[in-house]
Amino acid sequence: MSEENKYFEKLEAEKKARLAKDLRETREREALAARKRLHWLKCGKCGADMNTVVFRGVEIEVCPDCGAVLLDQGELELLAGKDQSGVFQHLRDIFKH
Repeated sequence: MSEENKYFEKLEAEKKARLAKDLRETREREALAARKRLHWLKCGKCGADMNTVVFRGVEIEVCPDCGAVLLDQGELELLAGKDQSGVFQHLRDIFKH
């Protein structure tokens, strides 16, 4: 095989690898968007639609069916105040992605 053919085969392989990577990333983004649409503002316990309410000046989500509460990042600290014991930091470390 000539050097020229090897060169073009290498370019073609790199192009295919880039296209495969782009396709993988696109599928991952689409899957994430679909998962978000499916679960957006749904209760994690019973699946009901969550209601947004203001509690102590913070918008939180509350399930009208089972009473579960959903707090966004930082809302627990806003409602409970500064953590003196380190419990919140420990919980945050456990659930960090």
